[in-house]
Order: sequence, then structure tokens, then C-alpha cells
Amino acid sequence: MKSLYKYQFIVADNNFMIRQGMTIILKQLYNDVFIYQVDDLNSAKKILKSKSIQLLIIDINLPGTNSLNIISYLRKIQNELKILIFSSYHEDIYAIRYLSAGANGYLNKLSSEEEIKHAIKTVMTSGKYTSKNIQDKIMDSYILKKPSNPLEQLSNREIEIAKFLVEGKSNIDICKSLSIKKTTVSTYKNRIFEKLSIDTLSGLIQIFQLYYTKEKE
Repeated sequence: MKSLYKYQFIVADNNFMIRQGMTIILKQLYNDVFIYQVDDLNSAKKILKSKSIQLLIIDINLPGTNSLNIISYLRKIQNELKILIFSSYHEDIYAIRYLSAGANGYLNKLSSEEEIKHAIKTVMTSGKYTSKNIQDKIMDSYILKKPSNPLEQLSNREIEIAKFLVEGKSNIDICKSLSIKKTTVSTYKNRIFEKLSIDTLSGLIQIFQLYYTKEKE
């Protein structure tokens, strides 16, 4: 059955206030629009399988969405679907990965209302939105030949130790497994964190989740 509305969008976020706020912004931009609000990925999938949706605004913090594979999976349901990632995750680490995986845009939740409106309109009209910050990152990567995957900066030994850290191994466990001194492990750990511009183990885990997903694709 054909929709009574010109546009049908989905806002997928587990925070009610964010869903409401985004809905208000969308209705300010488009008069003839129906907006589905969902708080989990499965609900979004069900709507995509039964309705013609032009735009999905989704938080990659929802369970099942922190894999790059989610973009291609959603496109298999509706291949013309425009996907705008709306996330609190650090743009410098995640934006290029999701854009490369096929997302139409990546927007940080700290963005101003003006920037949010600009991103939505850009995705809907031209099909791709990148912030000025990410445009600069892409240009720097091209000019300076910097790796787009932050883990490519690490040596084989640093990757090996980083894997152990992500698995929850202690410094003592690592030094026993690799037959190296505990102080050496600490040195490697500090070097890994410095190269990746992170200061917590959770930051390392998030990067590894995306890295290994990319390798499996």
C-alpha cells in the first residue's frame, strides 16, 4: 500500500529524548513526513522490511550496530536507503570507517542543531555528508599517506600485545605468555595508547571491534 506521506524516516536510538529531539528537527525540515521512532535494531529491521524508507538515522551504540557489516545488511533490505550515523562515539576514529562501509553520513551527537539540519539535508539531496573535520582528515590521509585504519600504525609486537589487552589479560599474564619483562609490557602499552590517541582500555576495545570486523569482510 502506498504511503500517504512523501517521506518516511526512521530514528533509531535508545534514548527517548534524542529520538524526540531528532523528530522535531526532521519535522521542521520536512512537512510531508512520517517518522518511526524505535529503540532497537530489530524494530528498525521490521519497518524496513514492510515500509519504503528514505532515511534511517541510527545510533551505532545500539546492540548489534557496532559492526561495519550492519550497513551492507540494511542495504540488502532496501538498497536505496540513506543511512546517517548519529553517535556519541569519537568522529575521528569511527566516521571514515562507517563512511567507507557505505553510510551516507556520520554525525556526532554533540553537533549543533544547525549542523544536524545541514547533515540531513545534504544526505537527502546529494547522498553523502562529511563534516569539515572529516574532510580535513581525508585530505591529510591522502596527502600525508596516513593509514585510515589506526591499527596500521602499530608494529606486529604492539598488535600482539594489544590483542592480549583487549582479551582482558593482565600485564603479568602478557609478560609470561611472551617471555618478556613486565616493564616492557607497560612500555608497549603506553606506546600503543599514544599512537592511537586513546587513554583507556575501552577505547582500545572499540577500535579493535571495528578493525576485526573490517578484516572479516
